[in-house]
Amino acid sequence: MAIVHATDATFQDDIKEGLVLVDFWAAWCGPCKMIGPVLEEMDAAGSAAKIVKVDVDNNQGTAAQYQIMSIPSLLLFKDGELVDKTVGFQPKEALEAFIAKHA
Repeated sequence: MAIVHATDATFQDDIKEGLVLVDFWAAWCGPCKMIGPVLEEMDAAGSAAKIVKVDVDNNQGTAAQYQIMSIPSLLLFKDGELVDKTVGFQPKEALEAFIAKHA
């Protein structure tokens, strides 16, 4: 499954089914650049969650809706409902455990 790049217009459709890990990020954010390859590796390995990325600079409405104050912020949705959140860089093992709690 490929990583989805969501916009304010597509976000609700992108999170409505299944387990979805959303990465709120920005191009200028150092830790965001570090977590990107981790998410790509998880996606390539068949993550239990669909991975969606939201650029906070270009999609301020969605970022404001979920009160994103720090990035990277990783929100976990299950069938469209927010079930968990973590902020800051996380190694692959920590992200897999974060997802597994709700799988």
